[in-house]
Amino acid sequence: MGMCLGLVTLSDESIRKVLADPPLIWKVVAPDDPEAYEVARQKRPRGFPRKLFGARVTESPLQLRECEVTHSDLDKAWHGIHYLLTQSADDGLDSLHFLVGGGSEVGGEDLGYGPARVFTAEQVRRIHAALQPVDDEVLRARYDPEEMTRLKIYPSIWDREPGSDDALAYCQEYFNTLKTFVNQTAERRLGMVVYLS
Repeated sequence: MGMCLGLVTLSDESIRKVLADPPLIWKVVAPDDPEAYEVARQKRPRGFPRKLFGARVTESPLQLRECEVTHSDLDKAWHGIHYLLTQSADDGLDSLHFLVGGGSEVGGEDLGYGPARVFTAEQVRRIHAALQPVDDEVLRARYDPEEMTRLKIYPSIWDREPGSDDALAYCQEYFNTLKTFVNQTAERRLGMVVYLS
C-alpha cells in the first residue's frame, strides 16, 4: 500500500480545537470511522484527579460544517512533488516545503507515519502564492531521476525505464490535484491538514 499523503481543509477555529485536543484529529481525517476517535480518546493518559476521583473529561466540541471539510490526496507522489518544488528531500524554511514540514504538529496522534500537521488560513495563502509560478514546464525542468534516486525520494520509481512507467507524468498529475486543492482552500479562506497514512 505504501505512504500516501492526505489533505483536508479546516477552519482556523477547528484547527485551534484540534491543537488543544489532539484526538479530535481523527474526526477530521477519518470522519466515517468514529472508532478511531474513541480509541485515541481512551489512549490519552489519565491525570491524577481523574484516577483519584474518576472525573470525566469534557470533550472539546468539534462541529465540522460540511462546507468546511474537503478531502484530497496525493497518493504516493507527494515526495516526488516535494522534490520538484524544492529540489531537496527534506524539510526547509520556505512555504514550498509544506508537504514534508512546517505548520503545527497535532501532538501525540500517530496517523500511520507520524502526526498530522496543520496550516492556518494565512499559511495556506502564503503556500498558494508560492505555488502560483510553478507549472508542468517548471516541474519538467526540475525532474532529475538520477538525483531523485540518489536522494531516495519516495517511492523508488525514478530509475525505471521511461517507456514502461512515466514517473514525471505521475507527479504532474498529482501536482495539478495539489494546486487545485490549495487554490480552492485559499479562496475559501480555510486552513488545511497534511498527513501521511
